[in-house]
Amino acid sequence: MTLPLRIFSSTVLISLTIWALFYSNAHVFSLISTIFVATALYEFFTLLRAANVPSYRLFGVMMGSTLPLVIAIEHGATQSGEVLFIVIGCLFLFILQFYSGRNENALTGIAMTLFGILYVGWFLSFAVKMRYLDGGAMWVAYLLAVTKSTDIGAYVIGSLFGRHPLIPHVSPKKSVEGLFGGLVVSTLVSLAFQPYLPREWNYVHLGILGLLLGVVGQIGDLSESLMKRFHQEMELEA
Repeated sequence: MTLPLRIFSSTVLISLTIWALFYSNAHVFSLISTIFVATALYEFFTLLRAANVPSYRLFGVMMGSTLPLVIAIEHGATQSGEVLFIVIGCLFLFILQFYSGRNENALTGIAMTLFGILYVGWFLSFAVKMRYLDGGAMWVAYLLAVTKSTDIGAYVIGSLFGRHPLIPHVSPKKSVEGLFGGLVVSTLVSLAFQPYLPREWNYVHLGILGLLLGVVGQIGDLSESLMKRFHQEMELEA
């Protein structure tokens, strides 16, 4: 993707996110989140198929992209609806396997499908839960800003000052300097949100939360790199 196309797509995505958060209601945000989840799941299962890893792609996409809607029906409440939905989906996966006529790689297919549903569908659906909270739009904006700033900080600091590889067998380009740079930026961005969040969240709370979110963001980025590395190695073996 060329730089102008990246800038254009990023501008459209940011504009859509701002509109969905602050100029629409939680139900519209849930529908837009469902589209994002479905797209991410389709890419995930397509990646598995290209690497010849068994999975139930259609079921995984349908199941995972329905989770935000289940949460929206519950208005984001902490209830058991989505958990029950996942349990039923797990059972249905075994039923699909029973009638597939093949036993080889059966557990791999079931496990990878469930992993996609949980890692992509369920994790991303927590943004929908947050949107239904009091002041939820600002909390979602805070989460997106802190996690995205972690990536940007790690990339910029790592590109300028990176000398020591972080985990080269997972991501050769990531550095220790980039890791700490991302954590510093995520903490600073978290602190910058203090005037816009509930007053009981002081600078100490937000500093700690920004640091923790930075760590989680870095783990998520490394996890994505690990999946890409796995895909490349499987393609080479094929």
